[in-house]
Amino acid sequence: MTGRAAAPAAVIAGIGRYLPPDVVTNDDLAARLDTSDEWIRSRTGIASRHVIAPGTATSDLAVEAGRRALASAGGGGAEAVVLATTTPDQPCPATAPLVADRLGLGRVAAFDVSSVCSGFLYGLATAAGLIASGTAENVLLIAADAFTTIIDPADRSTAVIFADGAGAVLLRSGLPNEPGAVGRVVLGSDGSLGGLIEVPAGGSRQRSSGVAAGPGEDFFRMRGRETFRHAVGRMAESSRTALAAAGWDGPLAADRFAAHQANGRILTAVAEELGIPPERRLSNIERTGNTGAASLAVLLAEATARGELAAGHKTLLTAFGGGLAWGATSLLWPELKTVDD
Repeated sequence: MTGRAAAPAAVIAGIGRYLPPDVVTNDDLAARLDTSDEWIRSRTGIASRHVIAPGTATSDLAVEAGRRALASAGGGGAEAVVLATTTPDQPCPATAPLVADRLGLGRVAAFDVSSVCSGFLYGLATAAGLIASGTAENVLLIAADAFTTIIDPADRSTAVIFADGAGAVLLRSGLPNEPGAVGRVVLGSDGSLGGLIEVPAGGSRQRSSGVAAGPGEDFFRMRGRETFRHAVGRMAESSRTALAAAGWDGPLAADRFAAHQANGRILTAVAEELGIPPERRLSNIERTGNTGAASLAVLLAEATARGELAAGHKTLLTAFGGGLAWGATSLLWPELKTVDD
């Protein structure tokens, strides 16, 4: 009796990112809000962020990042498209089929995944499952958010943090031990704390109540202090689990640490909790802000383009967001080329 063949692994074969050209600096925000460059930098680590122009939607960002990931992988197609986003173009239909059509991929499987800032890792697990099951030989995973469309521009606590952007990876079927093969994706959630990060109105709960949304209830809200504590604990915990699953000897086995770019203080706290030294931490939050689901994918693409993340680096990824939801995974970074216009 022969043993059962191992399921194919999802291997990163291409990567791309897109940030809209318009940039908002801290001084720009200080001109209309009760804040300052020093206040924003000291609390968030952010100096500037990219924002969409009027009339631009999440799909526009996603198409650009997806096109670059496909080109990075050699210009082929994909048999499925997974789009991680909290800001779809509209509630119905999903945005992924539109993106697949605009990319010229034909009538492939395409659907959205919604897990706020953990969306890229949830999408990564989903794409890996499509490949492991034989449903698709290659999957284009895009994480894109036009987060500024759900932010109250007068809310200093969120307007200074969130931004817009998209990142993507092309995943192909491969072997579990080859460079780029995604390790076990550790995921978790806690719906009892969903109220820490939410948009209260606009869904079936509010619509079916017969009560109109109150002032500001259609905007994103976050209880920052409580979120901080849970973000640090959950990202550290899931990272340790992912390291153990990979057989790595603790956090110091990781050459590079890439965390969702939530907030500068959170990033420092998670890295220190894990004992990862500064020179191994990847970060771009100073220039990009928090781009939601896109954050981790944009960071990986940018670090690859800049040479900060190179072939052979043992890489640990983690994220945390609304839900509450979180996750982590590991992989040996592959040789990739990046494509930018």
